[in-house]
Amino acid sequence: MTKELDFGYTADHARKNADTVLPAIECWPNQYKRDYIVKIELPEFTSVCPKTGLPDFGTIVIEYIPDEKCLELKSLKYYLLEYRDMGIFMENIANKILDDVVKACQPKKATVTGTFTPRGGLKSVIVASYEK
Repeated sequence: MTKELDFGYTADHARKNADTVLPAIECWPNQYKRDYIVKIELPEFTSVCPKTGLPDFGTIVIEYIPDEKCLELKSLKYYLLEYRDMGIFMENIANKILDDVVKACQPKKATVTGTFTPRGGLKSVIVASYEK
């Protein structure tokens, strides 16, 4: 006999804030034709679980190969701070940041990695990637 588990998560929880419009990420013109990797780390990322309202803590790493534009860090910082009080699943965080980075600077390649503090002994690492 198998027991059916019900954790009370709904499609509404999963979708919550996934489509929220955040402040624009600004860019500046790339000065080099060669490929090079830009790696940006935010070791004190915070958001909120959309179900429990409890805080989630983690590190966000954005790596990209610029094409014609590079990310401007001050606007990126303000963009990432908007997640602080947002109820959103970890999987949606990595994918939304990637989508917004790609929309802003149209890199040749980009990866967003979210490494989140363990909860209940489980560590979550979400990796979302894009390539032209």
